[in-house]
Amino acid sequence: MPTWTINPESVDGSWVDEAIREYFTEVGARILGRPATDDELRTALVDDPHHDLRPPHGEFLVARDEGGALLGYAGVRLLPAVPGAAELKRMYVRPAGRGAGVGRGLLLAVETTARRLGAARIVLETNDELSEARSLYEARGYHETVPYQASHDGADHWYAKPLAADPG
Repeated sequence: MPTWTINPESVDGSWVDEAIREYFTEVGARILGRPATDDELRTALVDDPHHDLRPPHGEFLVARDEGGALLGYAGVRLLPAVPGAAELKRMYVRPAGRGAGVGRGLLLAVETTARRLGAARIVLETNDELSEARSLYEARGYHETVPYQASHDGADHWYAKPLAADPG
């Protein structure tokens, strides 16, 4: 039984911006092979905003431990330019949540939310350096596909998965 929960939370607020800055800091260092500068982090946040991960066309899902500490998060949003598709955005598991199934839990919650939003498939983009994420996606039935839209962050891989009827 997990000792964490996943619930939708508001994407507004300074804690979200700081958490997403943490995501960009870690991912940026892995992709660049060096720490990202403050200017690079600010540019990433401006070029790829997250404030649309809210109802009615999206959601921001947050994993917390029993004490309320942040373990991870993931966003999902419908893509108007890609009919029937929802996009997974900003999936990140903090070190304290790794190895406990938080990533799988977030991915399942995103898929459930995408179905509820009316999506028939879910898509995402990722990078070569994020091998753990790619392994998780492939284990959950995601398959590499062609880019579904113009990449805004230099992605190397694009994945898609059809969303069957809600299994629950």
